[in-house]
Amino acid sequence: MIGLYTHGSSSRNELLDWEKQALERFFAKMSDKEKPFPCIPATIGFSMNQLKYGFVGNPRRDTTLNELAGLLNSYTKHSREFGNFTSLIIFYETPEWMLELPIDEFEQLFWEQLSGLSALDEFDWPADIPQDPHDSIWEFCFNGEKYFMYCATPAHKNRKSRHFDVMMLAITPRWVLQEFNKSNSYAQRIKDQVRKRLSKYDSIPIHPDLNTYGAEDNFEWRQYFLRDDDTSLSKCPYHRVLKFLGKNI
Repeated sequence: MIGLYTHGSSSRNELLDWEKQALERFFAKMSDKEKPFPCIPATIGFSMNQLKYGFVGNPRRDTTLNELAGLLNSYTKHSREFGNFTSLIIFYETPEWMLELPIDEFEQLFWEQLSGLSALDEFDWPADIPQDPHDSIWEFCFNGEKYFMYCATPAHKNRKSRHFDVMMLAITPRWVLQEFNKSNSYAQRIKDQVRKRLSKYDSIPIHPDLNTYGAEDNFEWRQYFLRDDDTSLSKCPYHRVLKFLGKNI
């Protein structure tokens, strides 16, 4: 599992300075007791040491997509060995000049990464998932696995739950979310707590696009990258780029 790290791993000594700093800031964010991170399943995965971490280059560098695909490929093969609350956390090398980019440029970079991943995917799209992102049960897939994608950036200021000091992805397998939702009553209690935490964590109201997977009025892609206000894109960029790449959708 080349490139995948665990909290406390001895191989952490081999990391570059920016990589060590990203890990330290992430650990501090996830272990903050005074201002707990809103996503409770993520904090559980962190506390149980089930999260895996990877590092890739500048999102504008041509080689970065291959690095990302390699890490996600390795994670997909082994994710079920890591525990029921596992996710893959990806940190991008984000040079200082990129820290000042407006949020819409980070949004574009995110969708370029997602679309580029699909272009490198050697597996067929799962038969039970529509290929149109504007279908309520669509979600991102890679290596035959279904994933929920989360992006955080330095440009997020009001929505602290989506802020990080470098561009970051949290990639969670659908089976993890299904395991979490096995008990409807338990899942609903946690979701209520998450929303309470969000209202305290962010300086603006909860984004209207946050919804439940499978609901008729829900589109997963809109939750992947939440803007720093209550606006959202009218059409999924991933859909458009896939057409351009000649994917059969």
